[in-house]
Amino acid sequence: MNPFDRKKHWETIYQTKKLEEVSWYQPTPDTSLQLIEKHCNSTNASIIDIGGGDSFLVDNLLELGYSNITVLDISEAAINRAKERLGEKATEVKWIVADASKFTTTQKYDLWHDRAAFHFLTDSAEIDNYIETAHSSLNIRGTLVIGTFFEDGPTKCSGIEIKQYSEKTMVDRLSEYFNKKECFTTEHKTPSGSIQNFVFCSFNKK
Repeated sequence: MNPFDRKKHWETIYQTKKLEEVSWYQPTPDTSLQLIEKHCNSTNASIIDIGGGDSFLVDNLLELGYSNITVLDISEAAINRAKERLGEKATEVKWIVADASKFTTTQKYDLWHDRAAFHFLTDSAEIDNYIETAHSSLNIRGTLVIGTFFEDGPTKCSGIEIKQYSEKTMVDRLSEYFNKKECFTTEHKTPSGSIQNFVFCSFNKK
């Protein structure tokens, strides 16, 4: 059996599905925006959106005046769709095509945001590398914001097994490098009308 090609899988998703057809579609990502505004004291804050794809988070952040935004996604097709949608505004954003589990950088960020990318990592070594990179990439007072499927949420997404989290398991998994600020659960209604339960947590870098 051939090993799973994560990049190929996501390139296919973004090449064959419309923006409004994917389950994570959100015209206005209210929860993420509220957390970013809460934990970023300035619109000059350096923000990276992990697994941002062609979501509307970057559009909304630009509209709010944030000027130091990086979007990372494994799919070049997803990023190209976001660039096309933004037009000239796309030049105001730094774009990175990379697998979040293998990503490394010398750049420092004030806020690391991840809605629904972390839960696709099920291998312990990949999770460890992700957490270590998030820690090393954040400034001293940096904030980590992660939203994943809750323990009673979906077990799969886009045909891939995911790892569910509760507040406890999320906090325990990140406790070596981060201190919890807050956690809460929320519901996301997909374009098909189904409800997905999420847990969102924000952390301070230790």
